[in-house]
Amino acid sequence: MHNSIGKLFTITSFGESHGKAVGIVVDGCPAGLALTEADIQKDLDRRRSGGVGATPRQEKDRAEILSGVSGGFTTGAPICLLIRNEDINDADYEKIRSKLRPGHADYTAYMKYGGFNDGRGGGRFSGRITATFVMAGAIARRLLGTIGVEIIAHTVEIGGIKAKSMDYDEIKGKASKDTLFCADSKAAEKMAGLIASTIEDGDSLGGIIEGIALNVPVGLGEPVFDTLDGDLAKALLAIPAIKGVEFGAGFAAARLKGSENNDAFNIKDGKIVTTTNNAGGILGGISSGMPLVVRAVVKPTPSIHKKQATVNIREMENTSISIDGRHDVCIVPRAVPVVEAMMAVTLCDFAMRAGLIPRVLK
Repeated sequence: MHNSIGKLFTITSFGESHGKAVGIVVDGCPAGLALTEADIQKDLDRRRSGGVGATPRQEKDRAEILSGVSGGFTTGAPICLLIRNEDINDADYEKIRSKLRPGHADYTAYMKYGGFNDGRGGGRFSGRITATFVMAGAIARRLLGTIGVEIIAHTVEIGGIKAKSMDYDEIKGKASKDTLFCADSKAAEKMAGLIASTIEDGDSLGGIIEGIALNVPVGLGEPVFDTLDGDLAKALLAIPAIKGVEFGAGFAAARLKGSENNDAFNIKDGKIVTTTNNAGGILGGISSGMPLVVRAVVKPTPSIHKKQATVNIREMENTSISIDGRHDVCIVPRAVPVVEAMMAVTLCDFAMRAGLIPRVLK
């Protein structure tokens, strides 16, 4: 496995869903950043289960700082962050240990690691590990704050129900107050109703999350292979449920003419801006200074109660499976803070590579 990402701001994730703990090591964080466990806990609490359709597994998700912070400030040494797993129930997985769960990484992981991988709750491939991403993202967000960068993510679609378009101030003011992180209250109500009916059907739902970064400096990105959009896509696709990423107009650009898709330049308040933002704030793999807009597709939770055809890999025979464990019917809301975190981690790394965040903060 390769469990690290980033060049100067590097994060290394460890732990399994039903192991003793999950955690992350953040290497390259500048010295002098004010940081406490409470700073990290705020973002973790946003990711915790809650609301309609959320898993009944109740982990406290209490962040522990094991190293790299002294006297309330980062020291410049690697920061090790830990969350202990407490609400563990292996019984649900013992019953289906040899059955491959459709939509999960059971088969590919079994083949790659010779059956030695920890399969309980998905093990290393579980959404549980994204709690570690959120801890790293909390640090990255604080570093980006020193240069004025702000990151907002929100739910724009669940099960085909779409939120209406809103400006950034509306999204910022309304999304965080909704349990689904949807700024459109009418759409959120319909989404919640659909989730509730899907619970009764024993099925699951997917959706789309939009991430927005404001005040991104011009010039972030290292073409041709370390482009900003390329590294952002890689970071977002490291989230287990994400199956697609688009920037700006995204796939809709395939249906536009050049005259419609091109963002015309203009001077406003002494700065060069574009009149539209179909590029999503990135041109040639480099940030343009316009709002960075990215959308991530979240697949339906693969663990469902409906009976599905599968294979018993030990007996090599066809069988069926119905998954009775504790699972989110719709993972979208809990993935919103994770999308923010991975955006923050990536932007922080590029800001450090551009020399915008110093090695020592004063």
